[in-house]
Amino acid sequence: MAKIAIIETGGKQYVVTKDSVLSVEKLDVSEKGDKVTFDKVLLTDDGSETKVGSPYISGAKVSAELIEAGKGDKVTVIRYRQKSRHFVKKGHRQPYAKVRITGLP
Repeated sequence: MAKIAIIETGGKQYVVTKDSVLSVEKLDVSEKGDKVTFDKVLLTDDGSETKVGSPYISGAKVSAELIEAGKGDKVTVIRYRQKSRHFVKKGHRQPYAKVRITGLP
């Protein structure tokens, strides 16, 4: 069985394995190929031993590299009130970072 880990970033939890590609919330790195470490590791499993944190495993880190950073598709939000000529149209593009997991604890 492959090694897996559950990490938390951007308020969400992800199950990761080595060489898996994730699209996560915007990170502080900007250059392609930059190294990223996720230190909020909730669970690790190597096939024979499972470690569960409370809430995080101390000393465990998952390393990754940035593949690309960008913005997602545009979402259009329209607010309309009938009979009052009130119409508001707003757009939003959520920033993201695509990372490849390179090392597990």
